[in-house]
Order: sequence, then structure tokens, then C-alpha cells
Amino acid sequence: MSEQNTRSRLTTAGIQRAPNRAMLRAVGFHDNDFNRPMIGVASLFSDITPCNSHLDRIAAKGCSGVHAGGGIPQIFGAPTASDGIMMGHQGMRYSLVSREVIADSIEVVASGMNHDGLLAIGGCDKNIPGCVMAMARLNIPSIFVYGGSILPGTDNSGATVDIVSIFETVGLFQAGKVDEAKVHDVECSACPGAGSCGGMYTANTMSSAVEALGMSLPYDASHPGVSAAKEREAFSAGSALVRCIEQGIKPRDIINRKSLENAYTVALALGGSTNAVLHLMAIAREAEVEWSLEDFDRIGDKTPHLADLKPGGKYVMFDLHKAGGVPAVMRALLDAGMLHGDCLTVTGGTVEQNLHGIPSIYSRPQVVFKPLDAPMHASGHLVILKGNIAPDGAVAKTAGLKVRKITGPARVFEGEEACFEAVEKREIKPGDVVVIRGEGPVGGPGMREMLSVTAALVGQGLGDQIGLITDGRFSGGTHGLVVGHVAPEAWVGGPIALLQDGDIITLDADAKELNVHLSDEELAARKALWSKPAPRERRGVLAKYALCVRSASEGAVTFPE
Repeated sequence: MSEQNTRSRLTTAGIQRAPNRAMLRAVGFHDNDFNRPMIGVASLFSDITPCNSHLDRIAAKGCSGVHAGGGIPQIFGAPTASDGIMMGHQGMRYSLVSREVIADSIEVVASGMNHDGLLAIGGCDKNIPGCVMAMARLNIPSIFVYGGSILPGTDNSGATVDIVSIFETVGLFQAGKVDEAKVHDVECSACPGAGSCGGMYTANTMSSAVEALGMSLPYDASHPGVSAAKEREAFSAGSALVRCIEQGIKPRDIINRKSLENAYTVALALGGSTNAVLHLMAIAREAEVEWSLEDFDRIGDKTPHLADLKPGGKYVMFDLHKAGGVPAVMRALLDAGMLHGDCLTVTGGTVEQNLHGIPSIYSRPQVVFKPLDAPMHASGHLVILKGNIAPDGAVAKTAGLKVRKITGPARVFEGEEACFEAVEKREIKPGDVVVIRGEGPVGGPGMREMLSVTAALVGQGLGDQIGLITDGRFSGGTHGLVVGHVAPEAWVGGPIALLQDGDIITLDADAKELNVHLSDEELAARKALWSKPAPRERRGVLAKYALCVRSASEGAVTFPE
């Protein structure tokens, strides 16, 4: 197998590498193992979050698959941080930063050890793009395995609940619509076991996109986390990775403009998270594929929103799994001419070959995926807005919206906490356009998600009556007339930094515009009085991140100038 372990031989071959081999023997290597491909197995197992609490078992199955395929697995850890638990406080500053730390950690081990291939097993939101970014950066044969979605919960009334349900129940409590006993009921029911958040939130959005991209096996996104199917799939992925090494299939053979179009098309059809824009942009940057916000908009114009999935709809990923999963969706989209069937995947076959014999989601009765001629919305629910507030772009999510345009007075807040305090006091009124700034990649640092604010507003009944814009992000669980990723961000002097209470703002998802009703001269006069604030962090990972992170319009990647 010498041709399959070209990289690892740099670590293990020759008399001069005898000390290296001695250490590897201590962890179980035998003589013949040094002639086999050495495969890094990045496990993001952690018991800090249900998304990752079962990944040790799945990673073990992946290692068994590598062995069965003829490779030698070397399991190692990479960090994870729980978006759901970090939400609403300073811990969320570390969420997007963790994506970069994951990619960097995997690069350090896989490149430092000269691994011949990489199998990565992740669950939570930033695990998925972080792992795939590392794969694109390293460009060694690689496969991603998603930990799978959580099963839906059931509260004492028999209603189906999930993690977003409890965030919104907090808002209902603030509005006096439920009591503490109801909050406790939903709190205890929302997360019944292991797996990532169940709606078409960021984890399920990105796992679906990565499957469509071709970097994971078919059904990876929709197999539930707690299932024998997920464990069998992890085993198969380990064996498939050895075949990728044999065939010389690398991530940059798979990740290109056509496969990125497939990934985003599936994310749009499923009603996915705004974070898909940020993460797919980052993956494209790591793979050195030319990609821009205009590409997202171009695909959005021709892709209908078809899935009736939370947060903009009724159902969760487990319901999609029962209806046939992501491959059944891809079969329907391919039949409709909406996917590129000739894109290579980690199976060694193309998208079209992988879908051969898989029935379309329309082949049997189901309620999750709407007909092509009766979509949830005729064009993409993720919209790129521009205007004098966001000259470099911003992202709006329009899934499930009754109101797609608002003009109203600005309510400006310096950071999420100040806004949440106003929400708690019921100070946000119908018709307001809430502005949360200083939460961008540099300013945060870390571009926090605003789920606590948006969920509370929905719980108070204001979801369709106000607008909200921020240079931060939104959770995949967010819904309402909200705009994130406003660029340039406030901390670097973007126009959002110049807004004042009472300014009239128009947010128009159909016209794709985000404007304040001020002249260029008025904005210029305010800019002349603006001064750059001091960094929030002066040491540690957040300070390092703020120094080298790029704009949200570039995927918030950390490329040095």
C-alpha cells in the first residue's frame, strides 16, 4: 500500500524514523501497519451538549470502518462549543470563533502527523463547517460524518417541542401568557436525548448542504443521531475513505462552483439557516473557489423554498427522515433540473450515480416537502440585501414571513444585552426597526447570534410587527423579519455605526434593499464625527480573532492580510 501512505511515510519510513515508530507501537501499531494509510479520525465528542454527547460511539464505528477498509485510524479530539447553551450571554462570542479553532486544530494534527486521509465526526453548528474548511485547506482524502439530528420532544400537553420552543416560551412568560410551570415543562421536554437541534436550524442546514456538496455519504444529514443507521453509516464512511485514498479523490476535486451551487440549492429548498451563506462562503475560500454574495443571490432567485420545516414551518428533521431524507429531496431536485448531476462525491461516484434507484420524495404521500408548483415561497427564502446601511451586503431570512417589508423608526442598541433588557421591559413597539450593533466579527468579537432577542420578541407576539437588523448573526432557529451580517460592521465604521434612534429605516426583502432615509451628505457628516472604538479584547483567542478576521461578506474567515 505504499502509494496510499505517501504522506504518512514522512512520519514512519526509514531508520531515521525509528523513534517515531517506537511511539506509535506504544499505541498499538504493528509492523505491517506502517505500510497502510494512516487516517486521522477527528472526533468532536463532548458531553457539554447533546449534539456531541454520542459522537464517541459513532467515531469508534468510523475507526472500525477504516480498519475494515485496510487503513489505520488515529483518533484525536477537536473542541466544540454549544451554541444553544452559549446563547444570550458573552459565551456566544466564542461560537463563530470555534469554527476557526476547529479547522485550525484539525489542520495541526492531520498535517503535523502527515495523515493520508481525514475522517471527521461532528454534530453542533460550527463543527460541520469547521471540519469541512479543514478538509478543503488540507486537501487530503476526507469524509465528514454528521452526528445526526435529535428526536423531537413532547411536552405534558402532547405538543411537539424542540430547543427553539423553550426560547420562545421564555418570551411567552415575559408577555404573561404562560406561567413558570409551563416554562419548566417545555424546558424538561425540549431535548429528549442525543443529537443536534431538530429543526432546519444551522446544524441540519449545514449537514444537508455538505451532503449535497458531496463531502459526506448519502443519508448522512437525515439519519437520526440515535439510530443503528447512523452507526452503520459511520462504519461505511471509514471504509469509503480508504477507497478515496486508493482513487486519489481529494476535497478540491469535489468542492467547486457547481457543487457549491448544489449545496446552496438544497439549503434553500429545505428552508435553511442564514448561516449557510457565511459557512459556504468560508468553505469556498478555503478551497480557493471563486464565490461571492452575488452567487448566493443568483441561485436564490431560481430556487423555491419547498420544505415545511421549523423554524419557518411545522416539521423537524426526523419527519424529513421518515419521508425519505435528503437523498429523496435531491432526487426530486435533480429530476427538476435544479442540481448538477455530474459532480463528483466521496463515494467515488457522481451525484446522479449516487441517486440512481432512490425514489423522489414525491413518490409517496408525505407532508414535509411541498410540490414544486405549490412551494412555501416561489424563490429563495435567504435574500442578500444591499443599500446605504449595508453597501457590502446583508442576509435576510424570509421563511414563513407574513410581512416582507417594513418602514419604521430605528431603536438602536449597543450590543445584545442592552436590546434584551429593553425587550424584557416591553419597550419594543410594533413598527419599530431594532438595530443591534457592535456584534460583528471584529466588534463582538465573534459575531454573536441573537436568538434570545428574536425568540423573546416572537413569544411576545411581535415577530411579524417589527424589523431587526444587526452586524451580528442569527441562529438557524430564528424567524421573523430580521437581517444579519450587515457589512461593513459598526466596529470598522460601517454605516450601521452611524444610525441614531428615530432614523427612519426601510427593510424590503422583495426589493432586496436596506436603507436609512438619510442623504449621503448627512451620513458623511456623521462619519466625520465617528471614531473607532478600542478593541473589546486585548489578549486571548478573541483578540487574535479580531486582528485577522475578514468581513462577514467574505465568510468571516481568518486570513492574515
